[in-house]
Amino acid sequence: MHSNHLLLEEPIRMASILEPSKAVRFSIPNSILAVDVRLEPIRFDLWFGLFLQSFFPAMTKIVGTLGPKSRSVEVISSCLNAGMSVARFDFSWGDPEYHQETLNNLKAAVKSTKKLCAVMLDTVGPELQVVNRGEKIIELKGDGLVILTPDQGQEPSSELLPINFDGLSKAVTKGDTVFIGQYLFTGSETTSAWLEVSEVKGDDVVCVVKNSATLAGSLFTLHISQVHIDLPTLSDKDKQVISSWGLQNKIDFLSLSYTRHAEDVRQAREYLSKLGDLSQTQIFAKIENMEGLTHFDEILQEADGIILSRGNLGIDLPPEKVFLFQKAALYKCNMAGKPAVVTRVVDSMTDNLRPTRAEATDVANAVLDGSDAILLGAETLRGLYPVDTISTVGKICAEAEKVFNQDLYFKRTVKYVGEPMTHLESIASSAVRAAIKVKASVIICFTSSGRAARLIAKYRPTMPVLSVVIPRLKTNQLKWSFTGAFEARQSLLVRGLYPMLADPRHPAESTSSTNESVLKVALDHGKASGVVKSHDRVVVCQKVGDASVVKIIELED
Repeated sequence: MHSNHLLLEEPIRMASILEPSKAVRFSIPNSILAVDVRLEPIRFDLWFGLFLQSFFPAMTKIVGTLGPKSRSVEVISSCLNAGMSVARFDFSWGDPEYHQETLNNLKAAVKSTKKLCAVMLDTVGPELQVVNRGEKIIELKGDGLVILTPDQGQEPSSELLPINFDGLSKAVTKGDTVFIGQYLFTGSETTSAWLEVSEVKGDDVVCVVKNSATLAGSLFTLHISQVHIDLPTLSDKDKQVISSWGLQNKIDFLSLSYTRHAEDVRQAREYLSKLGDLSQTQIFAKIENMEGLTHFDEILQEADGIILSRGNLGIDLPPEKVFLFQKAALYKCNMAGKPAVVTRVVDSMTDNLRPTRAEATDVANAVLDGSDAILLGAETLRGLYPVDTISTVGKICAEAEKVFNQDLYFKRTVKYVGEPMTHLESIASSAVRAAIKVKASVIICFTSSGRAARLIAKYRPTMPVLSVVIPRLKTNQLKWSFTGAFEARQSLLVRGLYPMLADPRHPAESTSSTNESVLKVALDHGKASGVVKSHDRVVVCQKVGDASVVKIIELED
């Protein structure tokens, strides 16, 4: 990894620091909304005919976890308006009925705000939990003893904590570190506790409490530092949720918790492929421990994207190594052209209206390191200020993007790819180079699979990339249907990439005159909605027959 070059534009003018922050506003065609089969029937005349104002505060995307504090139509609508582009549903807690009600509210919010939003299902995986059905508040005292027992019939107390795993006594040894915290550890020493294994008594594990803490709520998770837990990555419960709730709602992304090997991703993909409509669902491997970190390269090769779960990783890794992992992992994801998502950036906003200085800097550094998206967990799920959190993170991302050294990044990426480039990679890099040179307002890419548009986004252009997805007709021998909706929504997790779903009567590979007519429609509506204006330059990447073409258009009055 090239650690000697900081991806930062130099020099930063002091005047730019003193200037008020301005959110980046551009309009995005909302054609995909009209064809989302989860919302309403398709009308072909609307596929390109409906352009509605949409607003994202930055090109870096924001994933919001929906839960108790963010599941009403009103709050979700405000989250969408603030910049959330992907809604995450975490099945570590709550039943499918609860999440379905939340998703129905999301659909209503999408329809009323006319904002695009993809759906991510987060699996439980081999997650260890304290069983506290009565939501009893538990006080742990420093230097005291607490027993972890697999007997889930026991009442939790400050001396005894029942857990959901009967193999803990076989997995740990004296001196091992155990961490307990309320859903997605905050790291606060008043709401989470460090334990040290003192001895093993049969199936029970006796631990010394290293710090005093108050555990409140129904869910406390356990993490044992650098210890292998012999549980499947995709559990039977996960499969049941995916095959019912996930299939019913045609999820766009599957967040595969505790991914430890490439085989975990392969097994998940094989399972999805058997479910028909979920064969196109993208799998994001969630790296949460040393085991996953050790096999990172092979996991990256198999997964569609990576989620860096820094909460658990921060426990497995020494603190001084966490930033190195982030930089190395994001670099590898960037070079592979696969989206990378960073978690746990503004934990303090769970209870506070403003982030700490360190957290604000952390968000900016994630952008400068190359993150495609920021994932908010507890901050939006149970936090007091979900909308303000999304808005604040978006503003920080936008400021960081202004000083991102695109020139250095582009050269580094081209060097990494090497020569000879593949045909598609050459077209993508050429489109970005041309757009930068002519100061284009936008790059328009015609695509069927979305791959060409993602490759363009890989080179991190400074302007938005509009991915015009051309639907394809397919059949399962029982019925005909169009592809394209999945590909369009999945663009919502790629930095700088914004989807449009085009009229299926105009194929991606067509005659010059056909493509010109589709482009004219796109540009006319683009002008009307504010994406581009007169005399702007636009770079277009499309296929005409067997040839891939990159062209520069200057718009007339």
